[in-house]
Amino acid sequence: MEKSASDRFKTAILILAVGGLAGGLALYAAGRDDIARLVWFAGVVPALAALVVEIARSIGRGEVGLDIVAALSMSAALAFGETLAAAVVAVMYSGGTFLESFAEGRARREMHDLLSRVPRMATRYRGGALEDVPLDEIQPGDRLLIRQGDVVPVDGTLASETAFLDTSALTGESLPQRLSQGSEAMSGATNAGEAFDMTAARRAAESTYAGIVRLVEEAQRSKAPMSRLADRWSLGFLAVTLVIALGAWWATGDPIRAVAVLVVATPCPLILAVPVALVAGLSRAAHFGVLIKGAGPLETMARIRTLILDKTGTLTDGRPQIVTIDADDGLGEAELLRLAASLDQASKHPVAQAIVAAARERGLALEVPLQVVERAGEGVIGQVAGRAVIVGGHGFVAGEVAGPVAGEGAGKSRGALPDAAAGAVVVAVAVDGRMAGHLVMSDPLREGVGAMLDGLRRGGIERILLATGDRADVAERVTEGLGLDGLRAGLSPDQKVLLVLSEHKHGPVMMVGDGVNDAPALAAADVGVAMGARGAAASAEAADVVLLVDRIERLGAGMTIARAARRIALESVVAGIGLSVLGMIAAAFGYLTPVQGALLQEAIDVAVILNALRALRIRPE
Repeated sequence: MEKSASDRFKTAILILAVGGLAGGLALYAAGRDDIARLVWFAGVVPALAALVVEIARSIGRGEVGLDIVAALSMSAALAFGETLAAAVVAVMYSGGTFLESFAEGRARREMHDLLSRVPRMATRYRGGALEDVPLDEIQPGDRLLIRQGDVVPVDGTLASETAFLDTSALTGESLPQRLSQGSEAMSGATNAGEAFDMTAARRAAESTYAGIVRLVEEAQRSKAPMSRLADRWSLGFLAVTLVIALGAWWATGDPIRAVAVLVVATPCPLILAVPVALVAGLSRAAHFGVLIKGAGPLETMARIRTLILDKTGTLTDGRPQIVTIDADDGLGEAELLRLAASLDQASKHPVAQAIVAAARERGLALEVPLQVVERAGEGVIGQVAGRAVIVGGHGFVAGEVAGPVAGEGAGKSRGALPDAAAGAVVVAVAVDGRMAGHLVMSDPLREGVGAMLDGLRRGGIERILLATGDRADVAERVTEGLGLDGLRAGLSPDQKVLLVLSEHKHGPVMMVGDGVNDAPALAAADVGVAMGARGAAASAEAADVVLLVDRIERLGAGMTIARAARRIALESVVAGIGLSVLGMIAAAFGYLTPVQGALLQEAIDVAVILNALRALRIRPE
């Protein structure tokens, strides 16, 4: 990823500081003390100037950070002729800010335009012909052609008899919806059936998908920036430093003792240990398929108290699976599935593809279908190994083989519609002119969800909620036994944002989702987590964390790593600051010169960095 101007500037400051220290040491060793001091001075000035500018900006924002201690130590060392000590401090400080910048910039990009799946053009009827036009030119009332696989460009109404739309990225509903003439088609949905016509109802800028884009942008703008962990210690440490330094100067009348105290007090254990531990945590998390976009999100992950989960594609797999097969006694389950899957090879419908995948998983030998006719949103008719096969909705198939719905009023007789759980889809199969059975399909929970949620609770998560655009009965049935603290169903994208904001009163909030409809809530949460393997690009852009593999249990691993990395950072900070305070006391009593204090501080830095690097060996359960 290309470096920003800020990153390049910090890199240049570090190079100048290191070059000044190394060049001055070389000249000092050659006996050119006077020139060495000038070189050290020259290496310190850029770092000090940049530091003063940053302090002024921070004070303008009402913030007071540890930068003040570093500026005081460098300024005092230069003022009293301790240029070598100042050069050492400049290298330590510029190195720390460089590492911190690297941590914050890791894998983080601004959400560019959320248009990775949005069409740039649309196909419009004009004067008896078709023309491709930019989205901005579409006006209400225009008649549009939506081909198979196209994303609906604007909100509108269906002009054709039927259409089959995959709205999972917008509503969270995993199964495609069948629309009839006059129904509303939302922008951002994908045509999962045959081509259809629609009449535009709104301009592109006023449509559903554009509204979701605006929600993401607004949520990101309203999200307060994450404070650096080190700055939370700044005021106390600054006060202790000034008391010891000024006390030593007042008691002895020797300003060099104050300089030595300030040099030892340079807060590099804070400045260095925190970003090193967190960067190590970022690397470790990436090893387990959890991409965390910076040290700030990783630190916040360790403090999460409320977890909000989407259902479809997050808690569930997002792909329909066969639950039961209700076959004719004379046919058998395997043969019914084999014939249905053989015919469904000719269809791109998600349910058809799920049936084909299920048959192949069971090792069934599929035939090549012939004379295939697909009725968009209803079913498929064709020949399989010389047998007439029909696969589709129960009403469609029953109507094709017998006119009225087979089994109607017949209770559980042959051909009757089987009982199905809420949210399940029933696919009927007819063979040689008679109803042969049904395939009951649903979108089940991912494997290991229950164990993962139990582990998160043990790790400190106090509230776990479900937020879904799906129906309440479906959500309740799917999540039964998970012990959730709350369930909110039928939510629109803006309602999910409101839920996230309302949960802030319980502590830091994490939102996990995978669809475009989840993107605004991911951006509004303290930490947003996207299922990046198959999820929408919008959610991955808006999120702070992306699960690179399609396995929800990796969230538990990421949380464990975040907590351990933060704990290691805090251990390094406490140990380093403790040693620094002891060094400050020694300097105050005259046992350390400024240069010796700087070297002692370097030794402390090495110790805390080595401790911080333990984060590279974190092993989540």
